[in-house]
This record gives sequence, structure tokens and C-alpha cells, in this order.
Amino acid sequence: MNQKTVIITGANSGIGKAATQKFAGEGHTVIMACRNHDKSQPIRDQIATETGNDRVHLEQVDMGSFESIRDFCSTYREKYQELDILIHNAAYFNHGAPYKQSPDGIEITFATNAAGPFLMTMLLRDLLSDSDDARILHAGSNIIKHFLNPKKEIDFDHLRNEPGNPREHSVYINYRNSKMALLMLTFKMAKEFADAGIKTYSLQINGATMSKEALMKVKPGWRIIARIQNLFFRPPEFTANLYYEICTSKRFRDTTGVHFNHKLDVMQPAKVDGGIITDIKQGVGADVYPAYALNEDVTEKVWSICCELTLAHSKLKS
Repeated sequence: MNQKTVIITGANSGIGKAATQKFAGEGHTVIMACRNHDKSQPIRDQIATETGNDRVHLEQVDMGSFESIRDFCSTYREKYQELDILIHNAAYFNHGAPYKQSPDGIEITFATNAAGPFLMTMLLRDLLSDSDDARILHAGSNIIKHFLNPKKEIDFDHLRNEPGNPREHSVYINYRNSKMALLMLTFKMAKEFADAGIKTYSLQINGATMSKEALMKVKPGWRIIARIQNLFFRPPEFTANLYYEICTSKRFRDTTGVHFNHKLDVMQPAKVDGGIITDIKQGVGADVYPAYALNEDVTEKVWSICCELTLAHSKLKS
């Protein structure tokens, strides 16, 4: 088997944990990039024992902190020297939470879900380019379906340096903005990295069942909704298997800049002004993503903002 070296962010729970189990079980070297080292250590040990793979490693990183990402990348380069697969699985989504900024003064959801992955990718880009089959996978979300409404746009006006609780805000709106930005980055990176042979993909995730432990972390009012959603969501292992197929299968080796659905079909941009029936079909189906994701002006703005936000943190720690 062609063994790969894989980074999975948010690898200590849910889909990330299941993906770590899958890759480790198949004999690959897996680096679990997790925010809480102490909490993640027993999980790493359990996976290593169950899979018989001693090449499961744990490294600390907070994807909402540029300094933490820079430290992680410096440590990674010293210890591992190579990288084939980078899976941006970690995400911030906190039911009912008040407005919060990252340590860098950026709205925490955008910092964790878009700017953070952008920075880590750029800092590790040269290692990926040295691989003979480098792949980057972004964990997307079906929440971007809100952008099927042509009136919806990413809010760029409230991303940084706001005083505490300056306005009304919605975790859902912040999350959908960040996931649309991440999809745009997928398409942009595919073009930027083409000459380096780095493939970039996005997977639209419809949710995953939450463990009892995870449910207890949800505020009581939202916990009822989460329990109801659990009745319809697939187990984390389902999506973990999709991660593995996208990142290792020969059938996707020559594919890049695509957004997959849960059937691993390549999704297509939605039709605009197709009529009520078409709009309904597109809204409930899993075949299209909002055409807004292909807006070149907005994509360039997302790219330039991520470049600007991370510029002061772009160099590795010496």
C-alpha cells in the first residue's frame, strides 16, 4: 500500500475522530491536529491501540489563532518533513453563543473556518507540492444552500476589530458565511495550486450524529433541536469514509476544484431564475450548490481578505 502522511484538524471527536480511525486503520501516518492536547491524548492512544498503528501522532493547534497555527506548522516541519493529505475538518459553530473574536481580532467563526485553514495551507504548501499525489479537503456544509437566495451575500463589514458585543449577530449567518468563503477558497486554490500538482476538494456535509457527550455541551434550549437532528443524521463514520475515498482513491487523482455531495457526485452550480419548481428541487436536492460560489469578484475579495488578515502571521516561527 502507498502509505500517506495525513493531517486532520479537529481529530479528537465526531467526524475527525472517525476519519483518524479510518486512515490509521488503513496504515497511514496520521497527525491529529487538535485544540485541546490533554483531552485528545487518550483518544489518540485509543486509536493507536485499536488500529495497531503507532504512527498516530498528536499535535496541538487552535485553528482560530494565527499564532497557534504558525507554531504548529513550524513544529510539523521539524518533526515530519512531508505531507500528502491535508484535511480541514475543524470548525467553530457554537449554538446560542455571544459574539466572539479570535485572538487576532477577527470574528471567531470566519477566523476558524476560513482564514485559519487558508493560513495553514499556505504555510504547508511547499511540503504538499513535494508529494506525488497531494490532496487538500475542505469540510463544507449544506448551510450554504441559503445562498441559493440571490439576495444573500457574505457580510464582509463585521469581520474584525469590533468592540465586545457590538451588534446583534447570528451564529448561523456567521457559519454560512464562513463555509461559503471556504468553498470559494477551494475553487481558487485549485487554480493557484494547479502547477504544483496539489488537488483541492470540498465535501458538502449534511451533519453527523452527535455523541451524548457532545450533546451535553449544547445549551439546553438548543439541545432539543440537536436531539431531533440526530434522528436524521448519519453516523460520523459515514462521512469519514467519504474523506478517505476523496483523499486516496485513484478515480479522483486527476480531479481538482470540485464540490462533492454525500454520494461523491460532483455538484454543479445551481440555475438562477429557473422558476419556482426548479428552485424547490435545487433547495431540497443534493446535486447543486449556489452559483454565488462562482462569483469571481467575491472570490477575489475572500482571497485578498484572507491574505491581508494572515499577512503578519505568514512567516513560520524561527
